Amino acid sequence: MMMGPNMMGGFYSGGFIWMIFVYIFIAAVIIGTIMLIIWLVKGINYPRKSVSDLDKGLEILNERYAKGEIHKKEYEDIKREISRPLVHLKDYFGQ
Repeated sequence: MMMGPNMMGGFYSGGFIWMIFVYIFIAAVIIGTIMLIIWLVKGINYPRKSVSDLDKGLEILNERYAKGEIHKKEYEDIKREISRPLVHLKDYFGQ
């Protein structure tokens, strides 16, 4: 007995549609794996404070304190905040 397009197991039974979904799923898994590898190789890009940014911030802070725009307590709080290092996941994973 031959199976036509309208019979069970033909294109209209959903086999063709499921095949497309399987291909899309496989492509998504492959693309996701590639993106994960690239992300792990490049590392996590958190904003890092460079020495020049820290120096620039402290310079502006010192100028504002010298001009009397901020009080000593504000100066110390802001300086502590500027000097505090950002937390990186690399610190936790030892990379």
